[in-house]
Amino acid sequence: MAPRKLYAGSKLRELRTRMSLTQKAFAEKLGVSLPYLNQMENNNRPVSTSVVLAMASEFGFDVTELSTGDAERMVADMREALSDPVFSEIDTPLADLRLAASNAPSLSRAFLELHRAYRQTHERLASLDEVLGQEATNLQASPWEEVRDFFHYCDNYIDPVDRAAERFAASVDGDVLRARNLDFTLHFSGKKPLRAYDPDANILTLSASAAPSTQRFQLLHQIALLEQNELLEATLDLARFQTDAARHIAKIGLANYFAGAALMPYARFLEAATETRHDLEQLADRFGASIEQVAHRLSTLQRPGAKGVPFFFVRVDQAGTITKRHSATRLQFARFGGPCPLWNVHRAFETPGRFLRQLAETPDGVRYISIARDVSKPGGSFAAPTRRFAIALGCEITHAGALVYADDLMPATPQAYEPIGISCRICPRRDCHQRSVPPLESKLSVDHNQRGTLPYKVE
Repeated sequence: MAPRKLYAGSKLRELRTRMSLTQKAFAEKLGVSLPYLNQMENNNRPVSTSVVLAMASEFGFDVTELSTGDAERMVADMREALSDPVFSEIDTPLADLRLAASNAPSLSRAFLELHRAYRQTHERLASLDEVLGQEATNLQASPWEEVRDFFHYCDNYIDPVDRAAERFAASVDGDVLRARNLDFTLHFSGKKPLRAYDPDANILTLSASAAPSTQRFQLLHQIALLEQNELLEATLDLARFQTDAARHIAKIGLANYFAGAALMPYARFLEAATETRHDLEQLADRFGASIEQVAHRLSTLQRPGAKGVPFFFVRVDQAGTITKRHSATRLQFARFGGPCPLWNVHRAFETPGRFLRQLAETPDGVRYISIARDVSKPGGSFAAPTRRFAIALGCEITHAGALVYADDLMPATPQAYEPIGISCRICPRRDCHQRSVPPLESKLSVDHNQRGTLPYKVE
């Protein structure tokens, strides 16, 4: 597959503005003509290799920022929105979507927000019998969706919080559970809840039945709330959430982010990940973390100038509902509905305690390696329920050499890659044997005299 051309006009304009340079002066430093620069800034031409090298040498620009996932995420989200039947008469080329995401990201986000409001209204009207007599419905995004999108478009990396966590980790000598310089008294109890802080007595109580990795994480979460409150609040101010509920949920998310980053400090964790070739079990043992915590942390290694392998990370429940998601790759998860049933993450429930590996190819021709495993969360007693999830971590096949899990899978023939999609309703594959619903973007033909795998054909 031919390498994709790099269009990054907005990044070029951003760098030029930051350096307070005119187009003419900027073109001279990059060694290109003024018309050529103008065409690149307007995405009429791709950014050439010589320009990328000049940006790095002349301005110290981190060239990995040119491939940021924001545009790809917006393109995936807009494709899904445009597959809605309300747009059935509109055929928007993929090139136009990429142009809009690169040149007009604010307008693209406004379109997505408008479609979300429309879809929410449509769903509420469809169940009008349940809302008649209630107060007028609020067309804003739910607080949970708003927080999810905040982390989604931050590339799941919050630099000030990450660096603060790294500084804190450096100040702790050894295991944080045995730290002597805590500003509160730490107790353990066999009773629920998992974590309880008494501000009057300044006592933090953790569940004695929780796994040590969970205890460390909850301890660091409380430290974030107590010692990093000013930083968390400042970050929330910049996010400008629409509701107090979203702000409160996001604060939990930021405290969780701090906990993960303090448990696995950026520089040390990146070095260890590279050394172990991203062996999740070795990393979990080295940092006193769980497999899920390690996988999630790997997906956040997006610090400018020191990026790790770009991973996607997802967690699903037994019904296939996505409960956590992030992608620093071109693969983007559906905003509505469950993931592709052909993905190995669903099979992880069948093989508890084992890593499943999969080579997969999405409809756009991009190939990935995916690692999946079940992650059960025992309740701590015979009568307590066990929470069961499955996680998947993966990257594009070009990075497979950095993963221990790919050693005996490469090189692979094209037939080794399983065809997967985003979700059935936007997947263009015509002959998928696991399709649950027809694709919204395609027409169907039905022959009453024939029956194949599906009761219809996708044209």
